[in-house]
Amino acid sequence: MLEEIFEEAKDHMAKSIEAMKRDFATLRTGKVTTQIVDAIKVDYYGTPTPLNQVGSVVVQDATTIAINPWEKSLLPAIEKAIQEANIGVNPNNDGDFIKLFFPPMTVEQRQEIVKQAKQMAEKAKVAIRNVRKEANNKIKRLEHDKEISEDEMKRALDQVQKLTDEYIAKVDESLKAKEADILKV
Repeated sequence: MLEEIFEEAKDHMAKSIEAMKRDFATLRTGKVTTQIVDAIKVDYYGTPTPLNQVGSVVVQDATTIAINPWEKSLLPAIEKAIQEANIGVNPNNDGDFIKLFFPPMTVEQRQEIVKQAKQMAEKAKVAIRNVRKEANNKIKRLEHDKEISEDEMKRALDQVQKLTDEYIAKVDESLKAKEADILKV
């Protein structure tokens, strides 16, 4: 019974970290990645469709992303979606494909992105603490229903806390690595 609670807690904590890393991928670092435009949806015949499903998205160099739509008629819709997404650049449409030229980041921009990363990490920590709270409540319920002893409950609560500390440390590690990546010129 307790093992199930530990496994479920571990699984949910790991998912919190995965979600944070997906969020981190959307942040801009020194060089651009196609993940910056992953969240952009294009109006494709009335259906919001991810940008990478209406054309090829390629990084040309450290500061340029090229988008080559599979249908040339989509160029205005893609351009509009990029402008509405407010990712910090204006799309350049040459009639065949769209290029996004990202200027080199200023120190202020880098610090602002680090703040966003810290918010994402804090969100992950809150999620992990919520998982801990849920697991602790299940353990206390088991003790209350006399399915486990008080000593077993205390050991289980300690184990959940160790698990929580371990995953919080992983969040801090990931944040430190992302911060270094963002601030690297």
